[in-house]
Amino acid sequence: MIIEKIMKKDVLTLTPDDTIATAMKMMRQNRIRHIPIITGDRTLVGLVSDRDIREAAPSILTSDKDEQSLFTKPLKEIMKTEIITAHPLDFVEEAAAIFFENRIGCLPVIKLEKLVGMITEADVLYTFVQLTGAHQPSSRIEVRVPNISGMLSEVSALFQKKHVNISSVLVYPDENEQYKILVFRVQTMNPTSIVKDLQQHGYTVLWPNVPGMSS
Repeated sequence: MIIEKIMKKDVLTLTPDDTIATAMKMMRQNRIRHIPIITGDRTLVGLVSDRDIREAAPSILTSDKDEQSLFTKPLKEIMKTEIITAHPLDFVEEAAAIFFENRIGCLPVIKLEKLVGMITEADVLYTFVQLTGAHQPSSRIEVRVPNISGMLSEVSALFQKKHVNISSVLVYPDENEQYKILVFRVQTMNPTSIVKDLQQHGYTVLWPNVPGMSS
């Protein structure tokens, strides 16, 4: 899936000359934590987060006059200008890696140097929940198989014979490099029958651990 499919296109923005007070009000009213800062032609020039505002907030030693002066300062004085961005055709998993590696909370989406959207950590997490089918009534089945070509096809064929629909499949390495783990999300609330069938064909079912069945 590409970023264009999940990004928010109606992004709330401000300009470098807007005030800190304006940003605070926009964040509070819309329950957002990041505001892209753009010019009149939607060129991205900065980004302001709730953290930036907290760091700029006055201390208890600040006078009322200084506090009022602070909130009327323009955003260009506190905005971040070195911004990590994404392109609409980038893949969602690439965005997830960027979030993880850089410990950031949002990615402005740029096309032809103009702001066209934005995604957040929450957007990416929600997308992965949808892709795995975890938000729908289903069951999870983990099967440990030899790390050789064709195993996914062989195991999936058993689900087909049992007329069990597969919502998603994930593959991750086992502690022993000679094996891998296939994780199926299937559209059934009672996986006992398919688990028994997998075990009868010699596969090691790690989950679910059905009482009375050896795995």
